[in-house]
Amino acid sequence: MENEVLIGGIEKREIVIVDYDPLWPNKFLEHKKRIEVALKGRFILIEHIGSTSVPQLAAKPIIDIIIVVEDSSNEATYLPALLDAGYVLRVREPEWHQHRMVRTPERDVHAHIFSLGCPGRLKGKLPFEIDYGRLTENVFYTSLSSVNWQNRTGQT
Repeated sequence: MENEVLIGGIEKREIVIVDYDPLWPNKFLEHKKRIEVALKGRFILIEHIGSTSVPQLAAKPIIDIIIVVEDSSNEATYLPALLDAGYVLRVREPEWHQHRMVRTPERDVHAHIFSLGCPGRLKGKLPFEIDYGRLTENVFYTSLSSVNWQNRTGQT
């Protein structure tokens, strides 16, 4: 039986953290434009989120995007357009704020779809709130691993 949340079931993937890539913002902008064209105004917001959106932070090399639509449970208003634009439906979580996630076949871009008015908080500036920690790896630990730590005598 197909998993109803993870379309295609569980996948085994190696988790790799790489140094910050200055091309990540451009890759986001390319996909933002692709999504804007596909959705033809049927979105409220498209934002780069997650570790790859933080300059100089090491991260998994996956661009995370959040797309806010009027009603993410109404897939007919956005999903066919995203599929036609080359994205693949991977996650359908009606029990968690009607979250949907599409990704590229290459698995290097994840676009999370939520409704306007969703609870939680993302970057403290969006017109809705989302549980940011649920969408990405723990940025705190990733950033700590890249710090050049010194002991009290200044030695590393």
